[in-house]
Amino acid sequence: MLRSLAAIVVGAALVMTAACAHSRASGPDDPHRVLDYAGAQRHYLIHRPAGSPQGRLAAVLVFHGGGGSAGYMANKSGFDRLADANGFIAVYPEGIGRSWNDGRGADTRAGAADVDDVGFVSALIDHLVAADEVDPARVYATGMSNGGMFTQHLGCHLSAKLAAIAPVAGPLPTADETNCALAHPLPVLEIHGTADPIVPYEGGVVRVTSGNHGRTGTGPVLSVAATQQLWRGKNGCPPPNASELPARGDDGTSVKIETALCPDDVGVVLYTVTNGGHTWPGGEQYLPKALVGAVSRQFDASEIIWQFFAAH
Repeated sequence: MLRSLAAIVVGAALVMTAACAHSRASGPDDPHRVLDYAGAQRHYLIHRPAGSPQGRLAAVLVFHGGGGSAGYMANKSGFDRLADANGFIAVYPEGIGRSWNDGRGADTRAGAADVDDVGFVSALIDHLVAADEVDPARVYATGMSNGGMFTQHLGCHLSAKLAAIAPVAGPLPTADETNCALAHPLPVLEIHGTADPIVPYEGGVVRVTSGNHGRTGTGPVLSVAATQQLWRGKNGCPPPNASELPARGDDGTSVKIETALCPDDVGVVLYTVTNGGHTWPGGEQYLPKALVGAVSRQFDASEIIWQFFAAH
């Protein structure tokens, strides 16, 4: 049953990727970009806000999940719309083998190939600052699943170039627990569903992995609680305050918010989506609930993430 689930999830991800692929354009307005890094051509999409605001702009890096693509995240996450409304640049990097080397080793195709994705993102940020007038003090990272775990990994290994991170459905890989070092206090917003059937809320191995051909992985992740505790410890935070998000209809999910107000105006925040699945709150039900769990309609994750970034 698990192998069938894995095959369906991975296959559906590839179908969604193909369905959402962009045609290749040409000229200065082409959103498709190529960056030469470590002897390879690395691809990404970029969306500049409508109206071309003056001065250096914030940038949000949005990382796709395993089996996904930059095009899918650009089409489905809603960050282009938010970029136009709020005047920031949305950037969608493309992983190698539709995956990211997030610290779990061979559980991802990029990890199995020992791809230097941290180095790629570092070089990409430098390029965006130099070529696209991005403000180096306002570069943020978010992503889902493998992209969420990679976002956590970047927080530990590239904090000098990030102002805040917001992983969705992706706790910190356990391998990063002992070597996570911050260059400065790092605000963290984490979103995760308690009924996630792919990346367990309570931690452990990821149940569908690209490096193992859709089978269960071997590189565990921390529980969401342990991930939050690590970030609070790194940022010198007090225990969090808890609240409930007011219900927005009855979709079978509810949301608990835990907020730690840390020194230097740093926030470490957790949105726990009770009964939420391996999904992006406010996004689409991209696969049946029986496979990935429910999408919560209690809030729009993209909007909450941008609000968090804008405050830091």
